Amino acid sequence: MASSKIQALWNHPAGPKTIHFWAPTFKWGISIANVADFTKPPEKISYPQQIAVTCTGLIWSRYSTVITPKNWNLFSVNVAMAGTGLYQLFRKIRHDQYSEVQEVPAKE
Repeated sequence: MASSKIQALWNHPAGPKTIHFWAPTFKWGISIANVADFTKPPEKISYPQQIAVTCTGLIWSRYSTVITPKNWNLFSVNVAMAGTGLYQLFRKIRHDQYSEVQEVPAKE
């Protein structure tokens, strides 16, 4: 049973014998790096970089569902990219809004 599933994966049109497997597999490095940056101070987060990561994730997630063969590895990595990018943007926006509130001097 297990060997037939492994063989089916191996022979799949988006399996390990093709670039359709390896490109998304290496793309996981971007998502992993973004997760590692969760500990980075929000003031060091780049809006353009996180917008690019988020948009890439959203666009390619959609694309991966309409191509033939369906590439679920590509779909999952891009969902992860969109999710981590959105989280980082949320952290940055929240930090910037909180900083603005603190900078406004109180009227006496």
